[in-house]
Amino acid sequence: MTSTDPGLRAGTGIEHEAESSADPGLRAGAEIEHEAEAGADPGVTTGSGPGLVTRVLLVDDQDLLRRSLAVIIEHEPDLTVVGQAGDGVEALVQARATRPDVVLMDVRMPRLDGLEATRRICADPVLSACRVLVLSMFELDEYVYEALRAGASGFLLKDARPEELADAVRRTHRGESLFAPSILTRLVAHYVAAPRPERGAGALRHLTRREVDVLALIGSGLSNDEVADALNISIKTVKSHISHLLAKLRARDRAQLVIAAFNAGLVRPHTDQADKRIEGRPENRAKGRAENQARGGQHFIQAT
Repeated sequence: MTSTDPGLRAGTGIEHEAESSADPGLRAGAEIEHEAEAGADPGVTTGSGPGLVTRVLLVDDQDLLRRSLAVIIEHEPDLTVVGQAGDGVEALVQARATRPDVVLMDVRMPRLDGLEATRRICADPVLSACRVLVLSMFELDEYVYEALRAGASGFLLKDARPEELADAVRRTHRGESLFAPSILTRLVAHYVAAPRPERGAGALRHLTRREVDVLALIGSGLSNDEVADALNISIKTVKSHISHLLAKLRARDRAQLVIAAFNAGLVRPHTDQADKRIEGRPENRAKGRAENQARGGQHFIQAT
């Protein structure tokens, strides 16, 4: 492959996804799972931990786009591409064979779409250490919501700059979740507009008042430091509350806690609804910090 200018911008590569909407019709589940099993290699181990290279699997039906993504990833000394796939079926096979740390997953693909592929990867106990970061040109609410429900750790738009993409891979591997500010706003708006199931609010009955406070601030996008500052508690206490929330709500990660906050009606767009639920904190301080953070580009939800 010829060398590419490190300044490569997504507008010349990442953002040009084919406009054709391939039918993501799913093949028989047994047939697809058989192909995935055929590619499994139990001897492959992932590279996780400080100082080790993060292994990335690229999944997109556009060959040119995959090549552009590969150039960006391979330009980083701590990242490497271990495989590529052109659809969800190939993604399952490659994931089993290479055991990547992070999968960059497109949404609209033939044979098996990215959402179903994400769901199967995240549900596979063999791939429990693998995290999925969904890539798309589209900010459609249905894609964002379904990606999170499928178990994705975040949702990144294809107009992200190369350095943002590389940083997103690192953060995803560390256990953080990623959303662009525009996506987070749309996701909140979706839950406000749609009727919320009764089980959303019902889940709060098992939480303490302080846990509800923490959940509301997590849903607003605050980091652990900001939650601690808002509630005047220690970082250690914040992490303890988050651990309890994950257990009580049966959430896989922090991204699913965000969904739980939306479902329970703890978050409203363009308001300080979540802030008003919190007692004993300076007015609007956490809200202002969250807004400032959102102006800076991609929005990261800190790992627990």
